[in-house]
Amino acid sequence: MSTALFDLTGRTALITGSSRGLGRAMAEGLGRAGAKLVINGTSPAKVDEAVTEMRAVGLDAQALAFNVTDEAAVKAAFADLDQRGVAIDILVNNAGIQFRKPMVDLDTADWQRVIDTNLTSAFVIGREAARRMIPRGYGKVINIASLTSVLARATVAPYTVAKGGIKMLTQAMAAEWGEHGLQANAIGPGYMITDMNQALIDNPAFDAWVKGRTPQRRWGKPEELIGAAIFLSSEASNYVNGQTIYVDGGMISVL
Repeated sequence: MSTALFDLTGRTALITGSSRGLGRAMAEGLGRAGAKLVINGTSPAKVDEAVTEMRAVGLDAQALAFNVTDEAAVKAAFADLDQRGVAIDILVNNAGIQFRKPMVDLDTADWQRVIDTNLTSAFVIGREAARRMIPRGYGKVINIASLTSVLARATVAPYTVAKGGIKMLTQAMAAEWGEHGLQANAIGPGYMITDMNQALIDNPAFDAWVKGRTPQRRWGKPEELIGAAIFLSSEASNYVNGQTIYVDGGMISVL
């Protein structure tokens, strides 16, 4: 049956930044498709709470709290998984932050913090995952890109640069790891209803701009990323590599 192509039973997925927001929505979607989940965030209490709630609805989830910008913590987390015999088949590099300020007023430390969280962490975690996936000849890496992977917007320069980097990091991963049986792809969400975007949602002018600029005339919902996440995690995407799928209501396709 064609539905078997999308069945994730027997696979284990690590989703960074998955105690809430887009990461949590994608994690729950992968779990409903059969994957065992490794839930991540910086707050152990929030990660544990998310795991408890997921288990309450029948999902197979475990906690792995660490800061994605701490390379030593990332290595320790993978060593812990190794020791427990947990092999990551699917990695979703979702953790990210936003920081809005004009470039002429932007401190280098704030620039670096966004780059480290949104781009460098995806490289470090992707590398650690790939080191374990390559010997097994299987792995799915999904990086979370953005509309700003291809379009700039004022006052979010470090985010834009990081997400542009994510697009090319994804292609670099595909170039190096494809021959080993891995696929690396990205999802580029449009303007989604999340906590990080709440200030924009509450701004009447910006809300009107998003709805006017998007062919579907509305903001996206976190759960609308699940289909793309399942596709890129599953056997259905075995010959899809280095691609960015934009889930944006059509925004970047129109003037």
